Amino acid sequence: MNRGIKTALFTAAAFLSPALALAADPQAVDTGTTAWMLTSTALVLLMVPGLAMFYGGLVRTKNVLGTMMHSFVAISVIGVLWVVCGYSLAFGKSVLGGFVGFSPEYLFLNGIDDSIVNGVPEYVLAMFQGKFAIITPALIAGALAERVTFRGYTLFIVLWFLLVYCPLAHWVWASDGWLFNLGAAGVVDLAGGLVIHVSAGFSALVAALFLGKRLGFPRTAMQPNNLVMTMMGAGLLWVGWFGFNAGSTVHSGLDTARALTMTQVSAASGALAWLIIEAVHFRKATSLGFVSGILAGLVAITPAAGVVQPWGAMILGALSSLICYQALRLKNRLGYDDSLDCFGIHGVGSGMGVLLLAFFIRPSWMADAAAAAGGSWSAFSQFGIQAVGFGATVVLSVAATLVICVVVEKTVGFRLDPEKEKVGMDYSLHGEHGYGLVNPES
Repeated sequence: MNRGIKTALFTAAAFLSPALALAADPQAVDTGTTAWMLTSTALVLLMVPGLAMFYGGLVRTKNVLGTMMHSFVAISVIGVLWVVCGYSLAFGKSVLGGFVGFSPEYLFLNGIDDSIVNGVPEYVLAMFQGKFAIITPALIAGALAERVTFRGYTLFIVLWFLLVYCPLAHWVWASDGWLFNLGAAGVVDLAGGLVIHVSAGFSALVAALFLGKRLGFPRTAMQPNNLVMTMMGAGLLWVGWFGFNAGSTVHSGLDTARALTMTQVSAASGALAWLIIEAVHFRKATSLGFVSGILAGLVAITPAAGVVQPWGAMILGALSSLICYQALRLKNRLGYDDSLDCFGIHGVGSGMGVLLLAFFIRPSWMADAAAAAGGSWSAFSQFGIQAVGFGATVVLSVAATLVICVVVEKTVGFRLDPEKEKVGMDYSLHGEHGYGLVNPES
């Protein structure tokens, strides 16, 4: 496989590889690309309070602060872990048979103080990737909403980060990761369809099943406390996603413009498709449906934004809304309590994007991949590679999450006890009320 072609297809991973960083000669900073990467880093961090608002508005009044804390605490806990060991585990040299990376000189980011990679200070690249690591376990909180202890959740995201996120990031994005090098072109995952959304979605399903249903579910109505806040959160997520996807090109040029455009097209298409579905079923448009469609479109295009064209992004966004809508209906029939539909949106929508992107790849990418494969590349062969990546992600996420849930429950406790759950997380765990003096039983 021609390394130049693979670098072009997976610039985010190649530029972030410590192995390449060690080999790179000192060079001048590309101020344009660096400025864009600094902006993208801030945009991805903006998604975390956006997620907090999105989730916080969907739970009951007594759990709004506790739910938002799940997103915010990840900024500190995972933010520290990323510097201490996460960057090394994700982008260090392969160890343990390629299962994970490890470069001791990158612990505490000690080895990158003077490093410039392809014109960008490696500190910027490390911080950009660190924001991905922060938001991924926070996504899982949507499936656990209203019924977990704070310390149990905190321990859960620590273990999940170490045992699931870091290995997956290494597999898919590190230059010596086995999924990065699978087949002629490797697994295509520009910004984390597998590493972030599929892993979080399937882990969320396992954790939700392990914890069991909320008290009273589904007999008791559990209405969102503030859909206005949820809509504002969705807006912040949409804006932040431009840094999420376009920033993952680690470039400031044509590839960046393509990724940004596909992100916008897919999100708009997903939102419109969900409105049409609701119009057919209910003769009305709901704000919750609209924001669900936005997310469905965004998660579907996350792995594909670097390789598809606008018509493909439009189809992927619409298909994602249709499939995610059916997944949520199936959840209601099966009766499991994925509180805020993390699996139904992130796991299902992004999983679809990971697999089907193979059939919407732009001709120039196909030509490069075919040349690298000696003329044997096809959409179906790429689909097979994508399916292997999807299967490996699901197996690791499901198996590791089940073990983590057991460990958390046996050590610090995971499920909130019934009395505290009845009172609500805000008062019982944090001694506060999200909206002032309210009845803690409400």
